[in-house]
Amino acid sequence: METPKIIIKDLNFFINKQQILKNINIQIPKNKITVIIGPSGCGKTTLLKCLNRLTDLYSKSKISGNIFIDDEDILHTNTDITKIRKKMGLLSQRPYPLPMNIYKNVAFGLRISGRRKKSLMLKRIEHYLRMANLWDEVKNRLRDPASCLSIGQQQRLCLARGLAVDPDIILADEPTSALDPISSQVIEEKFIELKQNYTIVMVTHFLDQARRMADYVVFMYLGEIIEFGEAKQFFENPQNEKTKDYIKGLFN
Repeated sequence: METPKIIIKDLNFFINKQQILKNINIQIPKNKITVIIGPSGCGKTTLLKCLNRLTDLYSKSKISGNIFIDDEDILHTNTDITKIRKKMGLLSQRPYPLPMNIYKNVAFGLRISGRRKKSLMLKRIEHYLRMANLWDEVKNRLRDPASCLSIGQQQRLCLARGLAVDPDIILADEPTSALDPISSQVIEEKFIELKQNYTIVMVTHFLDQARRMADYVVFMYLGEIIEFGEAKQFFENPQNEKTKDYIKGLFN
């Protein structure tokens, strides 16, 4: 097993009296892409949201267990929640650019990370737009509203803004589900490149995408982790019968 970046122990999560996550135990390795798969409603997105404590926003929720990130238990800490979330860039199913121009979207991320020096702002914005493979497409229209961009470009802009926060971890919840095939390929290739410097945890319902991208795979079913392992082993020699059936497409 690679060096872990995230260690989850005995994690349980309830909304009202309904248990959404059941006794989750897993170690997510550093500088790898870990992909979470499973049928709809199995808890994939909820698990992702636990990692940056967005589940705190759910009313009548209850969480127990431990989530260690760099040896700090983020569920039992005095560290400000905003500081915890700054460690993680987040890409949602649909892009949510801020209602401002392209330049200001990335500048917002830079300001959150404390980098406000005006003389360096444009250079830094170019850096993160290049990291998201977007600079060449927008360099002459930085003052245009972000809403003018295509959906694929908006998703890459959100990636640039997330990277500008200077995170250690990228969380991605089905980040290509709303994109065309070409835009999806750009995001996939960028993630594979970014894992050299970031730990990436991604939810997807596309098995082919998981095969292309994953270093490790988590298979969830009804709130439980059924199987976890290296991607090659997972797809070529799954150990659990439910995993085998899911890979065969017998349920989704």
